Amino acid sequence: MEPSPAGSRSPPASRVRLILICLGGALGTAARYLAGGVVARWLGSDFPYGTLLVNVLGSFLIGLIQQVGLSTLAISDTVRLVLTIGLMGGFTTYSSFSYETLKLVETGDWLHAGLNVFLTTTLCLLVCGLGLELGRVVTAARGGL
Repeated sequence: MEPSPAGSRSPPASRVRLILICLGGALGTAARYLAGGVVARWLGSDFPYGTLLVNVLGSFLIGLIQQVGLSTLAISDTVRLVLTIGLMGGFTTYSSFSYETLKLVETGDWLHAGLNVFLTTTLCLLVCGLGLELGRVVTAARGGL
């Protein structure tokens, strides 16, 4: 580690950024677990509603955060990376989507498997685009932040 100008030792910014991204991932994972449980209690577990919800919500938020973070100074690069790679990376779950879809196929529930693929793909792309557009509107309305 390189000493700071005051002579004390502090970790390099890249190491701090990595730790923050990891913490964001842990928070996102916890949020996914809790959201999945709540949704399963509300809507049942015959369809992976929780995974669909977190993937759709996460896609919207990633679009919004990236647009605002990359086109303005409102969100620092570190905060943007913590929110998108860390928090949203832990929150969204393509691996669960894949597994749950294949389990539906294995049980012969082709209708729900196809519906899951269609809804997840369509809704996630749509809301990511909406998030990007909202980010453009917000930043334009605020004069580029």
